[in-house]
Amino acid sequence: MKKDLVIGVIPVRYNSSRLPGKPFLPVQGKPLLQRVYERASRSKLLDKIMVATDDERINKLVKDFEGNVVLTSGRPKSGTDRVAEAVRNSNPDLVLNIQGDEPFLKPEMIDQLIDFMKKNKKVQMGTLAMKVRDRDFFENPNRVKVVIDKKGDALYFSRFPVPFKRDGKSNKIDHYEHIGIYAFRKEFLIKFSQWKQTPLEKSESLEQLRVLENGFKIKVVVTDYGSKSINSFSDLKGLKKRS
Repeated sequence: MKKDLVIGVIPVRYNSSRLPGKPFLPVQGKPLLQRVYERASRSKLLDKIMVATDDERINKLVKDFEGNVVLTSGRPKSGTDRVAEAVRNSNPDLVLNIQGDEPFLKPEMIDQLIDFMKKNKKVQMGTLAMKVRDRDFFENPNRVKVVIDKKGDALYFSRFPVPFKRDGKSNKIDHYEHIGIYAFRKEFLIKFSQWKQTPLEKSESLEQLRVLENGFKIKVVVTDYGSKSINSFSDLKGLKKRS
């Protein structure tokens, strides 16, 4: 039986309105991007991991820590568009988009999503979420909320606290935080990259909404593993306090 080829891609750009030069920020003695790369490399089910970027500084950084890197154009509108460009001329069965700002992601998270996709061949796209356990989640727009239906498909993603708690009670509703790792069948990934950006995607600045707005499903795999993304200077300061 043919073995599925699984490639993980970390799309990275240099410029960030909130944290310029974010891939180079030091996290426990190493650049943030290197931390993410090394964590992802511990996955047991990824056959290959690489960085996709249009920036020569990032290209050099990855080569300096002896990682795999591919240079893309400056055309991609989102990380997933960059991933699609990076793998367009290769033949993986599954492609994972791994966010470049999660230095503490657990390789078990990646393997859980890959395992699910391998066992569910009809699913074209999957992602991860975890139940929320802290108050900061509802007020922090950098922590993305996802609403899931009874079949495990995403109904909506938002930076706003959804579902809204009209009576102030939430004991009967589970709240989920989206973890930004996506798994695609290659053909669906290429299809995604051919769609124009959609209104909700632009409004929320969440590329996964492009899939929902075009009428397709995203399967959400609930994980017990958490992570911590670095999106702002306050995140970085909090990280240094814990170090």
